[in-house]
Amino acid sequence: MTTLLPYDPYVRDCPSRRLLDRIGDRWTVLLIAALEGGPRRFSQLLRTVDGISQKMLTQTLRSLEADGLVLRTVHPEIPPRVEYELTELGRSLLEPLGALIDWASTHMGEVETSREAHAVRD
Repeated sequence: MTTLLPYDPYVRDCPSRRLLDRIGDRWTVLLIAALEGGPRRFSQLLRTVDGISQKMLTQTLRSLEADGLVLRTVHPEIPPRVEYELTELGRSLLEPLGALIDWASTHMGEVETSREAHAVRD
């Protein structure tokens, strides 16, 4: 794939490669999709994304916030209420990540069959 953009993820130190690493991370994909419906609290995200630890959820949300994909809002209440939501930039990822999630769901049976056949050969 040839690109005329100033960023080239095929170059080792290009920041676009680090962004692709972030976007391709399993927790990022799941959190972006989990935030599609609107603002969510930390505990809601923890329940929605089965298997993610509190530490990994915190780290991933901080990274997504730093990248401008997620907005963190602290509501001045006692106790403070914190919500996370997608920014416009984050929302622009919904379609491509949704396509990947759909592809994985649609083709998982074929992948499992291939894995089983490969395991038998080994």
